[in-house]
Amino acid sequence: MSSEEQGAELNQKPHRKLKVWQASIALWSRLYREIQHFPAHERFGIAAQLQRAAVSIPSNIAEGAARRNTRELLQFLYIARGSLSELDTQWKISFRLGYLEKTTYDRIVLKLEAMSKMLSGLIASIAKKDRELLTAHCSHYKEEGGYATP
Repeated sequence: MSSEEQGAELNQKPHRKLKVWQASIALWSRLYREIQHFPAHERFGIAAQLQRAAVSIPSNIAEGAARRNTRELLQFLYIARGSLSELDTQWKISFRLGYLEKTTYDRIVLKLEAMSKMLSGLIASIAKKDRELLTAHCSHYKEEGGYATP
């Protein structure tokens, strides 16, 4: 794919520009490889739960980025953060069940923590900009003789 084609693709898929989305894809890929080592009887149990939670993170980031409204974007980012917490819990359970070595567990926990910081930072940044725009709009409306609501 040429750089021109890649640029056109990015313009149509804004989520691909987000580092948090890129990191969540990398995390999903790593988790998927680790889950393959789980016992066969967990294929439809904790392994399936981990896969669903892991794929939900980049999926919700992508869906939110495709929305035209900041509040919807934030809602999907909050859902992605919830899936990240779910994944963290299931990873801990998998470790306690003895399905993971300590080094593997710790390596992924570090990635989960980094992802959480990235996602929370993005949410905070977008929410702050949204509040600033709303405040500016309400101030302008009040100056024009309207009544601003909180």
